[in-house]
Amino acid sequence: MSGDVRITVTRTLSKEQQVRRERLIEAARLLALEGGYPAVTMHDVADRAGVARATVYRYFATKDHLLTEVAATWAHRITDDIDSLAVGTTPVERLTSMLERVVRVAAEELTLTSAIVQAVTADDSSVDDARTVLFLFVRERLAAAIGDPVPDREEIEIVLGHVLLAGLVSLTSLRRPVDEVAAMVRTSGRLVLTGAMAPRAL
Repeated sequence: MSGDVRITVTRTLSKEQQVRRERLIEAARLLALEGGYPAVTMHDVADRAGVARATVYRYFATKDHLLTEVAATWAHRITDDIDSLAVGTTPVERLTSMLERVVRVAAEELTLTSAIVQAVTADDSSVDDARTVLFLFVRERLAAAIGDPVPDREEIEIVLGHVLLAGLVSLTSLRRPVDEVAAMVRTSGRLVLTGAMAPRAL
């Protein structure tokens, strides 16, 4: 949009700057949790964090960029203890349990989930780098849940990353029931992984 300030932060942040950046992310998270995507404005984020509005733009180019960083923090938080999320003795059990747990946590904070999904899927070039980092992290979590080496794991990670995003869109934009979405991601994970592990015909 015209008038947006677009700044890419490439410098190394000092400890004080990192703390300020994290405070801005937390302020945006709380606003999104309270009022969803419309509630997050750069002005209100600045007020909530106790900084000048210009300070927000030093760290985040746009609202969608800021909310994508909120999404990354959220993803780290809910998948931090991968051992408790990925329950089971087989790769399929571990993967499907993690996918379902992510969906159920997302449903518990639906207003926040809706805001970050809207930002992550925005047609906004300022989001590109943060979105790439987020998607790579999700792939790492999927790989950790699978655990055992499986054929074509890189392709599996990509496919299941899209399945998980589709599940979050179904929860937020389509307002589908959480049990339905949880079943969808579990089924998708099971079918994709069992298909990859099946003996290949010569």
